[in-house]
Amino acid sequence: MILVYLLLISPIIANIGFFFSHNKTIIIKILTIVSASITLIISAYLYLVKPTINGFFFINRFTTLFLVMITSIYLLSSIYSINYVRTGTIVSERLYYVLLNLFISSMIFTIIVNNYGLMWVGVELTTVTSALLIATETSEISLEATWRYIIIVSAGVSIALFSIILIYFNYHTLIITEILARPENNTLTKLAVALALVGFGTKVGIFPMYTWLPDAHSEAPSPISALFSGVLLPVALYVLYMVYLINPLTEIFLIFAILSIITTSIILTYQWHIKRMFAYSTIENMNLALIGLIIGEPKASIILLIAHAFGKAGAFYSSGIVIKELGEKKINNINGLYSRLKVTTASLLLSSLAVTGTPPFATFIGEFFILRKLIEEGYIIDLVLLIISLSTAFVSINYNITKMAFTRKEIENRIHKEPVLLSTISLITSIIPLVIGVLLLVWGVSL
Repeated sequence: MILVYLLLISPIIANIGFFFSHNKTIIIKILTIVSASITLIISAYLYLVKPTINGFFFINRFTTLFLVMITSIYLLSSIYSINYVRTGTIVSERLYYVLLNLFISSMIFTIIVNNYGLMWVGVELTTVTSALLIATETSEISLEATWRYIIIVSAGVSIALFSIILIYFNYHTLIITEILARPENNTLTKLAVALALVGFGTKVGIFPMYTWLPDAHSEAPSPISALFSGVLLPVALYVLYMVYLINPLTEIFLIFAILSIITTSIILTYQWHIKRMFAYSTIENMNLALIGLIIGEPKASIILLIAHAFGKAGAFYSSGIVIKELGEKKINNINGLYSRLKVTTASLLLSSLAVTGTPPFATFIGEFFILRKLIEEGYIIDLVLLIISLSTAFVSINYNITKMAFTRKEIENRIHKEPVLLSTISLITSIIPLVIGVLLLVWGVSL
């Protein structure tokens, strides 16, 4: 239990670095990286050695996989931020790290607490901290994106509160393990789960409440965009799934998840902004993972989520370098990347292949098992719609990335020096889904 508390408070303790003077921001950077390393080691230990804890906290093997996912991207984003976040481009470096650490702590709290009410509080905390992180660059567009994010997500989470109230009214407790031990199939629990789909679904990126997502992801600093797409949405998905288990409304969940994937695949065909394109891709992946969870393929969903976390983090890290070096976000204005930023281009290509489910990346393995389960369960029309949508998204994203990488037309003749630390982290992160995929193919799918 001590380890669980240490896991939760390590990011908060790192914030003591805030109280050192301006010219010692290196202290909070070091403390943040140390905190990220400690939380990753504890998460890995809990997964390997002690996967089940039941009490105020509820941690099983499923939960520990989310913890490993969160803390891994936390460590990568912390290191990436050292060279990416600079005074002058952001409101305050020290404040940025304080918010980053609080954001991580709120996500960890959300998925380990054994109480639906406190889980809802955790989701609200992630909204507050992540909204402030979007606004740290203080541009007019980022402030507008923050405002839009707060309004839409707060409305959704307020609806989720009604869901929590109905659960309490029905069970007279909010302890997750107690409620899941005695599921009830009555109108009240059905209404609670349906409201959760709308409420928490807003945070997950489910149709039609996902409109905040492309704005927030595209305007946040790139390491924060990586955390948004890679782990924040999976955390919200985890919460939604825990509520879904009370009274599974599979058909309703399936309809909204497929609608989300169809609409985003259409939107992806005319995307003009590099980070918005990856944000829409996140919606597609989250809803596919949701389908895996509700049709009884949680293992495939977790493979998809883990591979997506690293693949999408790599995509946003690479995009961050491109935007920083070229000063350009529009896809049509980015050309000749391979001749200018070779490592970043390799990272961008690998990450785009990863997030679009190209074999042998682990995302492909997750998608394959989810689609196979749809056939086994007789969802043939849903399967056809999904294959068409996934193919459309695959072509759209990889066409745009290839066009940016290999077309010879150039914006300017300035020589670009590739940032070594940033591009190295991007490349390492992008390769991880490929390594996981190969290992799964060689050793078999086992988590």
